[in-house]
Amino acid sequence: MWKYLLICLSLLPFFVSAQRPVQQKNVWEGVASYYHAKFNGRRTASGEKFSNEALSAANNFLKLGTRVRVTNLKNGKTVDVVINDRMNARNKRLIDLSAAAAKQLGFFGKGLCRVKIEII
Repeated sequence: MWKYLLICLSLLPFFVSAQRPVQQKNVWEGVASYYHAKFNGRRTASGEKFSNEALSAANNFLKLGTRVRVTNLKNGKTVDVVINDRMNARNKRLIDLSAAAAKQLGFFGKGLCRVKIEII
């Protein structure tokens, strides 16, 4: 009887862990904003000139050149952008998008948006 109980208890972690949702390491949720037009033509942290017409973004923890898919959590629209700039260190937002990316996500003119970003 004790043998069966020990076997069941030793297998319990496998059954419990199989029911937990899988955590993805390359996915984050937070608030997105977009660049003001006054930044057009200025140099980004990567050295290239910023354009509000390009599909680019700023982020403080991903490597420059990283491609990410940004999803608007309210309407499900997505856009793929390249991280080419950094935000102010005090900025608590997850990502700062170009105006073109904000338009594709459907929040241009609203200022802020809840998003999910994932490395692609």
